[in-house]
Amino acid sequence: MPRPPKPRVICHDPQYLVYGPKGKRANSTDRITMMVDEFETIRLIDYLGYTQEEAADQMKVARTTVQRIYNDARKKIASSFVDGKIIVLEGGEFTICEGNCEECLEPLRERRRQGRRNF
Repeated sequence: MPRPPKPRVICHDPQYLVYGPKGKRANSTDRITMMVDEFETIRLIDYLGYTQEEAADQMKVARTTVQRIYNDARKKIASSFVDGKIIVLEGGEFTICEGNCEECLEPLRERRRQGRRNF
């Protein structure tokens, strides 16, 4: 029996839930479902520039879990771009951060600043 999934911590719900080619309507064959935790890994790693280890700390999961989630999300984004499919954000095992997101991210930012001083 597989282990139950551990909820990932995300900072907030995505502002937009549907992405895709302009004017294209989503039907079952032209849509890709992206989990909210997949979106969060893209936000943390690609948008904010965090490492997979930092993203794992933020989401309260193992780095290998973040790596798997991130790879799945990138494949979905590539499929959307290449095949013109619509991405719909929904579902996943996650909990919303209960604190101020800036406070959640500050320890990670401080570690990054300290790490850069060592070069």
